[in-house]
Formats: sequence, structure tokens, C-alpha cells
Amino acid sequence: MTSLKINLTNGDEVIAKITPAIEYAFEQHAGKGFYKAIVDDGKQSDVYWIAWRCLVAKGHDVKTFGVAFLDTLESVEVVDDSPKE
Repeated sequence: MTSLKINLTNGDEVIAKITPAIEYAFEQHAGKGFYKAIVDDGKQSDVYWIAWRCLVAKGHDVKTFGVAFLDTLESVEVVDDSPKE
């Protein structure tokens, strides 16, 4: 399963798994399949939206998605934590 490593400007670091519920929410938001949007489109703003949704799902008190929320992000990194064979 893929996760995001979200570093906030306040110094907090959050590791959040991209669950099926997060994927579904993204697909409803973006109007396209999760993997197609991430791989083919490659828009960083999509990754930021997923980070926002992950933080909401984990119960973090975050601003509405937009510039005010983006200003709270230091960085967002996609981490593939699938078991290696």
C-alpha cells in the first residue's frame, strides 16, 4: 500500500496510508481513476489534495483545501511501503 509522508510547517510529520476510502474520495473529486490521474496526469496539486484528505481522515484539524491549507505544508512525499519480494 502506498503512503504519504506529510511534513507540516509547524514541524509535525504525518505518515498516512492511502486507503481505498481515500482513493474513492479522490476519484469522486477528480472525476477520473486514481492511478490514471497520478501516473498519467502527474499533477502535484492532486497529491496535495490526497494529503489534505488523508489528514482529514486521520482527524487532524486542517483548513479547507486551498491556498490556506497549502501554506501549512512543508513537503509531501509519496512512499511505497509495499512489501518487497
